Amino acid sequence: METQHAERTEHAAPPMVEFGELGDFIAFYLRITQTLSFQAFVKQAGETERNLRAGYFAVLTLIGENPGITQTALSRANGRDKSSLTPVIDELERREFLTRRRVETNRRAYALELTPAGERARRVLLKAALRHEKNLRTILGKTDSEELFRLLKLLSSALTKKLANGHPQP
Repeated sequence: METQHAERTEHAAPPMVEFGELGDFIAFYLRITQTLSFQAFVKQAGETERNLRAGYFAVLTLIGENPGITQTALSRANGRDKSSLTPVIDELERREFLTRRRVETNRRAYALELTPAGERARRVLLKAALRHEKNLRTILGKTDSEELFRLLKLLSSALTKKLANGHPQP
């Protein structure tokens, strides 16, 4: 009996995966951490009114803070490719969280603004985001949270400048 139990337990454990060179890459751990953090935020947001998605938070916040922002500027600020952002914008417009209007000086560009429903959705998601942020900072502690935040901003700024200048490599 004990042997059967031990075998079942052994098979239930996930196999260990060797990371090889990936284990030494900052970018790999940034990606894993981003994914896990987003999953934790999704759980924190849960099922909210009108089935809000946690992924809407950054988009709604950037539009709310920058009324009239174009989709191109939004994609740059959000760090997302414009083609992956367009379906999100379409969905938010369909749900009447934002309005999209043509920019008079550029017929190919659209200016985005939140509707009152979009503002409400943003406030609901902000509450979840604040709880999530508090959880992350609790995990790290005050000093490490501040240092990580400083380093992430530094890295983000440096990469943005390099990419803008057409120099993705050091």
